[in-house]
Amino acid sequence: MTEVEIEYCVPCGHRSRAIDVQEAVLDEFGRDVDRVALNTGTGGVFKIRVDGDVVYDKAEDGYDLDAIVDAVRDRHSATA
Repeated sequence: MTEVEIEYCVPCGHRSRAIDVQEAVLDEFGRDVDRVALNTGTGGVFKIRVDGDVVYDKAEDGYDLDAIVDAVRDRHSATA
């Protein structure tokens, strides 16, 4: 099974985006994932990891919820 981690910057106000990603992943994959965790951070961080591998990093990619779900899907499919 798959574990998704959403690390987000609390002082930057990325909490609502993190929750949006969490809901989108759960809506898309439901019981096909073991866990979708929200982890607090600082320094502008907004990263999505699937089984420990970074699939999205705000520092490198523009925020696009559909693209993030696609990246999770690609990584999830590779491990399924």
